[in-house]
Amino acid sequence: MTVLDRDLASLQEMRDLVRKAKTAQKELKNYSQAEVDRVVFALARRMDKESEALAKMAVEETGYGNVPDKTVKNLVASRLLYESIKDMKTVGFIHEDAEKKIYEIGIPVGIIAGLVPSTNPTSTAIYKAIISLKAGNAIVLSPHPAAKGCILAAVNLMKEVLREEHAPEDLIGCISMPTLEATDGLMKHEDVNLILATGGSAMVKAAYSSGTPALGVGPGNVPVFVERTADLALAAKRIVQGKSFDYGTICASEQSVVIEGAVIEPMLKELQKAGCYYLSSEEKKLLDPVVQTPRGTLNTKIVGKSALEIAEMAGLKVPPETKVLLAEETGVGKDYPFSREKLSPLLALYVEPDWQRACLRCIEILEYGGEGHSLGIHSNNESIIREFALRKPASRILVNTSTTHGAVGATTNLMPALTLGCGAIGGSATSDNISPLNLIDVRRMAYGVREVEDVIKSSEALDKTSSSVASDLDLEEVVRKILREMTK
Repeated sequence: MTVLDRDLASLQEMRDLVRKAKTAQKELKNYSQAEVDRVVFALARRMDKESEALAKMAVEETGYGNVPDKTVKNLVASRLLYESIKDMKTVGFIHEDAEKKIYEIGIPVGIIAGLVPSTNPTSTAIYKAIISLKAGNAIVLSPHPAAKGCILAAVNLMKEVLREEHAPEDLIGCISMPTLEATDGLMKHEDVNLILATGGSAMVKAAYSSGTPALGVGPGNVPVFVERTADLALAAKRIVQGKSFDYGTICASEQSVVIEGAVIEPMLKELQKAGCYYLSSEEKKLLDPVVQTPRGTLNTKIVGKSALEIAEMAGLKVPPETKVLLAEETGVGKDYPFSREKLSPLLALYVEPDWQRACLRCIEILEYGGEGHSLGIHSNNESIIREFALRKPASRILVNTSTTHGAVGATTNLMPALTLGCGAIGGSATSDNISPLNLIDVRRMAYGVREVEDVIKSSEALDKTSSSVASDLDLEEVVRKILREMTK
């Protein structure tokens, strides 16, 4: 009975939040671009200042990751994001082409449902709130129950900013009693216009099957290839930085490193210098059952834990400076635990004789739970880099950078984002790094530039051109026949 009462209370709270958000958004949609930008700037500035405090709350509540790296995530979601979107036009006339006489007007979609995971809780809440308001929308967040405290703290700070800016505080809402029923109800609510889904595969699939338009992310089993021309020391530094960042909780973090055989020995040395502990085959056997359950699923106890903590779970002793546990794999799939997405500082190692076979291995890894997400390559051979970009089923090809930091726009000029689309191949509606432009509809105003009679005339002219081309082709065929007869 208690559970039922909680479910009912959670559902009622969700409905109240949506109702209030609808009223608040009606006021926001009358704001000018300058007024919207003023509110967004105030939000970003405040969350920038609170980034470390919120990071501490997130680590204490969830037990995932570490404070310095979660602080960086919060800064990406506030400071870096703001710098990238501050001049973006989202309200009113956003693009004008006077020559073609086409004008585009940004229209907010209305109310956003934002699903927030426990691995990146405060940063995702900040990011989704800022891009939603920048696009003229209200947002209601559904937090993961294991992170509701820190997410609510972030939301309360943002609501405080809205009050200070004399904007409706109900533009940002958050379910304080999260339940599956309330989240499902939020996604299916008739007044919710779009879902921003970040979380497990089951939750993202539920978002897409809710009947409400949704933008979701898929899993990120990210491979990274080290080609023989790469700067090996820099590549090793970047890979370890990415894999160890917040203990591997970003879906774009490196999951497997595929090394060209010609440079395997020096690259292994560089990885070890950068903080990798290379597991022996016996040590790997001890760690495999810690990585994956007998049912073939990820052991959630390793998620967001340090390399030292995970080694201890397996009864292994590793140097105290170890940042990443590295183990050689020979295949991909459920029989090879290190080949999966691990959400922890565990890295699979593959050795391939050339870039062509490395390319095939990377595709195999992506197809095992990472299609459409991201891939990294460390190389100074531009032609091979381009071949990888053309052949890989990934939406982001990150070159000579950490995939963790590159995919979210921290070390690249991609849009700073904590919701990374995986395209149709990954089951997503977009391959974009989600920005405010994904959260608006575009109304197009087009002036007449020709009469119907002009269209008919142009069609007749095209027919004449086609006939002329056909005649030329016939003449060429005649010439070929004559030449064939002459050579008999």
